[in-house]
Amino acid sequence: MKKQSAGNDAPVAEMPIYIRSVGPVLGSGDRQYLRGKLGQKLCKFAPAVERTSARVEDINGPRGGVDKRCRIKVVLRGLPSVVVEERHEALQAAMDGALTRMERAVCRATDRRRTKPLKGRSRALQTAND
Repeated sequence: MKKQSAGNDAPVAEMPIYIRSVGPVLGSGDRQYLRGKLGQKLCKFAPAVERTSARVEDINGPRGGVDKRCRIKVVLRGLPSVVVEERHEALQAAMDGALTRMERAVCRATDRRRTKPLKGRSRALQTAND
């Protein structure tokens, strides 16, 4: 019996995802996790996304504290770029927080495009009907 899925089974267009780590913060497992989560969260917005970059760094170095920062930038087609940043003492928490904020921000930006009226369209329709 074939397993049914609730999601979209269409293949996602290859989105360029650039991940940069400043210092020895990001291991290969963390890099895979971040890449997988970015693909998972952005797949529904794939037609609107040009590229994505994530930057992870340890701000304070060995001193400790709230010093892990994850910054994600999503470049959208025909819209301003979305940039989110999250800081936390744990790297995984910083990445998860940034991913959640990024998904909401991209959703808002793409919804804004659908609900925003086109400038000059009503005027053009009035002149065509006259």
